[in-house]
Amino acid sequence: MPSEFDLIRRHFTRPAPHADLAVGDDAALFRVAPGMQLAVTTDALVAGTHFFHDTPPRDLGWKTLAVNLSDLAAMGAAPRWATLALTLPAADEGWIAAFAEGFFDCAGRYGVELVGGDTTRGPLAMTVTLFGEVPAGQAITRAGGQPGDDLWISGWPGLAALGLMCLQNRVRLADASRALAALHRPTPRVEAGEALRGIAHAMLDVSDGLVGDLAHLCECSKLGAMLDADALPLAPLMTAGVDELLARQILLAGGDDYELLFSAPVDARGTLAALARKLDLPLTRIGSLIEGTGQILLADGAAPPRPLDVRGYDHFISPD
Repeated sequence: MPSEFDLIRRHFTRPAPHADLAVGDDAALFRVAPGMQLAVTTDALVAGTHFFHDTPPRDLGWKTLAVNLSDLAAMGAAPRWATLALTLPAADEGWIAAFAEGFFDCAGRYGVELVGGDTTRGPLAMTVTLFGEVPAGQAITRAGGQPGDDLWISGWPGLAALGLMCLQNRVRLADASRALAALHRPTPRVEAGEALRGIAHAMLDVSDGLVGDLAHLCECSKLGAMLDADALPLAPLMTAGVDELLARQILLAGGDDYELLFSAPVDARGTLAALARKLDLPLTRIGSLIEGTGQILLADGAAPPRPLDVRGYDHFISPD
């Protein structure tokens, strides 16, 4: 059976030319470029909580890094270095090799160098700490929203939640491949996040449901929000095979999207339309920020706006 150090050497030791010292010592050494701030995020994925035990390991390797990349994207930061801690029930070299392949596929796509980490025996889980750089003073936080700002969402929110529902046999689709790909191999919006520096006033990534995460942005910005039911990008979900009511529920409450939710001034609409074309990425205006801390309303046709339940997924409250 391979030792811990054999596993690290075989599967997780790769060149890291932008670090002064990487895998193989007690700590990594690297330097942030002049004029830049260091952005740091950590996420853990635990079997049975964040993914099914039979999730393909290559997909899991990709997603393990991608969810952290999404956090840096939400700050407008460029990813640079990562550490990886793996807890494994057994030293299954085939599984580990496939996981590492997926992880480094994602790392290579987004220019991330693995500079350290740890492996140990235990219930299957993985934790990444990701380091990135952002020009000093230009990070996009959750607290910068302004009254009257437009609210925007990137990409195709809800598809990942639909994929999860398929795996749980809660819905049946003629073709679930796109939804399952969104769940297993999310696309972190790194390029969009960097491009939104100087445009977006406030931003976060959607991981626990659009409305629940919007509530965090509103709380930090000390504002409320008005969503426009007619503007919600439901078409991809309806094309996949669900009706409008379920599509709306999935989009507003589903998690695992890793899309960017952000506010921007009204006069940025043209700039954002051009950016969407440049990135070949939908950017959809879905509402606006309003006065009133924490209140999230949905405007739906001629009916009076109604408040939405703002609870997102919570690991210590939400049911499994």
